Amino acid sequence: MIKILVVDDEAKIRAVVKEYAKVSGFECDEAADGLEAIECIKANDYDVVIMDVMMPNLDGFSASKEIKAIKDVPIIMLSARTDEFDKLLGFDLGIDDYVTKPFSPKELMARIKVVHERRKTKVHTKYSFSGLDIDVTGRTVSIDDVRVNLTPKEFDLLVFLVIHENQALSRDILLDKVWNYNYYGDYRTVDTHIKMLRQNLGPYRDYIKTVRGTGYKFEVNVQ
Repeated sequence: MIKILVVDDEAKIRAVVKEYAKVSGFECDEAADGLEAIECIKANDYDVVIMDVMMPNLDGFSASKEIKAIKDVPIIMLSARTDEFDKLLGFDLGIDDYVTKPFSPKELMARIKVVHERRKTKVHTKYSFSGLDIDVTGRTVSIDDVRVNLTPKEFDLLVFLVIHENQALSRDILLDKVWNYNYYGDYRTVDTHIKMLRQNLGPYRDYIKTVRGTGYKFEVNVQ
């Protein structure tokens, strides 16, 4: 059974989500703000967290950041704010999906299933390329045995590139698969993250190749 935590300061929204969760066969707990959500996360294991953005005491973005530091639990952001900046901020924090209000409870249940299945089927393995070591399960990266700090989205981007080693991946594909949404504006989001990722990879920065007119690919130079 999928166990979810719905975090929203509006009791009516929590009630609606909980009712549909019950019909869908999910178990559902509630939290009225970010601080309460963090306490729930510390005390319980959840498969998915539904997180509102605008809440008293601690907003959804701040709560998501703290939750990700405690447990790598999937988070679906639920918000009336539709600004691109808010979506990008959420995905940079490592959330798995972003749903805008008003929303369809049935669609939300479907998204919960998709996020849960995606996490279940996620590759659980380790990759090593010379002195570059990537632990997908532990979400860690080491360079010459020294741990490096990547943002959640930088890590997801690196893993996606590595899984598709030697494949040229367009910016559209990276935005859709790594950020989990269709984005048809400019590609600065991908380019900026690639730039930061290369900086963090240090001597192995050249493993991420630029494919002119397309996007990027992960390719290890064989001497």
